[in-house]
Amino acid sequence: MDTNPVKTNGIGELLGMARERAVPVVRGIPDAALAAPTPCAEYDVRALVNHLFQVIVQFQRLAAKEASDFGDTTPDRVAESPEWRERLAGEADRLVAAWSAPGAEEGTTGAMDMPARLVGSMALLDLTVHVWDLARATGQEYPGADEAVVAELTGAVDQLAPTARKMGVFGEPAPEPEGASAFERLIALTGRDPYWR
Repeated sequence: MDTNPVKTNGIGELLGMARERAVPVVRGIPDAALAAPTPCAEYDVRALVNHLFQVIVQFQRLAAKEASDFGDTTPDRVAESPEWRERLAGEADRLVAAWSAPGAEEGTTGAMDMPARLVGSMALLDLTVHVWDLARATGQEYPGADEAVVAELTGAVDQLAPTARKMGVFGEPAPEPEGASAFERLIALTGRDPYWR
């Protein structure tokens, strides 16, 4: 009998780790960079911030097993308030709290009735990879993700990739650079060049 089972981090805990890396990047986005391109080709910085805002808010609802509304248009949160950086940080706190609540990871959630933990991993993926996109686009350093976050996301991407690629959510995997770190390999799996500048 195994007396030392491997501890699996909860999604709320993993989102907390990602939030710690995300908030300084968001706070470091200068207004002058809002029109800059990002590694996520369909978004400039402003559009990607607005997308991230929407994801963070809607995935709070999914944690509570409520219906999400991603709508046809993404609200322009950047235009709504000059305090958008702090508002996004506050929503990230609420996301962590929502996925840390008892039962958040249990059962299924969302319109596609997916396993709740996998849905939580989707929020974690956006809070990690899109923040890396924003850091690259605005000339900031992103120190990579915690090992536990990378492990969770690598498994989630493997599971989600076939459908996500068909839907155009992920690109085809980019070539992995020689000697790439686990985090750089994850970035390449999502169709991005880990060394994009």
